[in-house]
Amino acid sequence: MKIALVLGSGGARGYAHIGVIEELIARGHEIISISGSSMGALVGGLYAAGGLEEYKEWVLGLDAFDVAKLLDISFDKRGFIKGERIFRKLEEIVDRRRIEELPIKFTAVATEVRRNREVWFQEGDLLTAIRASIAIPSFFTPVELNGMLLVDGGVLNPLPVAPVMSDHADRIVAVNLYADRPKPQIQLPQQEQERLDRLEQAKEALKERFKELVSDEDYSMFDIITMSFDGMQNTLIRYRLAGYPPDLLIEISKDVCGTYDFHKAYEVIEVGRMVAREALDGAGI
Repeated sequence: MKIALVLGSGGARGYAHIGVIEELIARGHEIISISGSSMGALVGGLYAAGGLEEYKEWVLGLDAFDVAKLLDISFDKRGFIKGERIFRKLEEIVDRRRIEELPIKFTAVATEVRRNREVWFQEGDLLTAIRASIAIPSFFTPVELNGMLLVDGGVLNPLPVAPVMSDHADRIVAVNLYADRPKPQIQLPQQEQERLDRLEQAKEALKERFKELVSDEDYSMFDIITMSFDGMQNTLIRYRLAGYPPDLLIEISKDVCGTYDFHKAYEVIEVGRMVAREALDGAGI
């Protein structure tokens, strides 16, 4: 089948999009267009540009300390992280590409905060569009472009189905990363489980060392912002789906990982593959 694919926002949960794409391709389907918001724009854009496999190999090798080293602290009051180190790596993977020259139609959705409106990137520099789409307010610095102040697409449209509605596809398949459903149990390879166990032990050792400063019962300002943003997106998705229902909605549990658990790529990718397999089987796709 010809598939129009919609990839939602959700931080590190967006690794599940990789598993969904791989399952669709394994079944012989052709993805003819992609619309993505935030992490969905990043994964979808890399796939459209032919760089998803290399990106996957890279993130599978990241641990929590590698992720921390990628976060270049910003002195801009509008966001904690500049994102330059991450995008230097993405440029190595796909080079500078223009969206209109990609072999697959692609739309990255961002939010223009001054005018409170969506911006659809369907032409222009691919990495600039992705950078604007993933600019989580207060975390990443916003993108200034052509008089616009751009932040994360999930602020207004975390699951952007509308950009693919007019495409000549057999099915529109959308992937929601905020489903209220139990997290699937994945049997991790021993090496991957041992790696995660080591990271957990290191985290607990740090908490013990600084236990006078850290309380399990307290939420930081950053935690509150993250939970508020996640809750807002979950509500927005329901409203958006009512107006633009896809042919198939693949629902990934919001509990598959935390928004910033970018060191859990293996598990989240496999969850995406498993949930996609079940949903596609159920729909006969």
